[in-house]
Amino acid sequence: MSRAARRRATRLHLSLTGWALTLFALYICARTWPIQTAGITTALALAGIATVRRRSRSRSVRGRSPIALRARLARWIPRPRAARPADLGAYLALDPTGFEHAIADLARRDPHVYSAVRQGGANDRAADVLVSLRDGRRIVIQCKRYQPRKAVDAETVYSLNGTYAAWHHANAAVIVTTSRFTASAREFAHGVGIRLVDGPGLIDWTHGGPPPWA
Repeated sequence: MSRAARRRATRLHLSLTGWALTLFALYICARTWPIQTAGITTALALAGIATVRRRSRSRSVRGRSPIALRARLARWIPRPRAARPADLGAYLALDPTGFEHAIADLARRDPHVYSAVRQGGANDRAADVLVSLRDGRRIVIQCKRYQPRKAVDAETVYSLNGTYAAWHHANAAVIVTTSRFTASAREFAHGVGIRLVDGPGLIDWTHGGPPPWA
């Protein structure tokens, strides 16, 4: 016999022994004080029935409540996913604020990202999205939604290089654009370690390519 079977047999033996002792005690009490014993037994039986009914009613009410029903349905009904741009035309159709939100959403797809928060505004100090990685690193992303004919120049890279570490206390910086970068911008970014993501690179990232901080 296995150990689990022995434990079950022991519990069953103890339970039967307890019931036998209880019935024997009731028998002795009934012989000695018949009226009092009958009254106590009836009261205990009624209390037990009332307790069972209350528990059954409580479970039934909880099961029918709107909150409980919504919780059950949420396990089976998939949540709708926000539509993500699939090409440069979809990104260009966004306004600058929408583009920044789209890049923050794209960053959140990386399981190594703890948070990605849009920071853009009048005084954003060249930080449109602030990404916090689970390993403790902070990444500043500057977003440039430009038409293909307009390139991101070196001045943009200079500005970000002067603020991402000193002002935002970040470990790295990225510039993401729907367009391209000038040769001088690429040269300076390579020298200071700023990552550049142009239009084709953005589409590759959108379709499952590695993020710029990988």
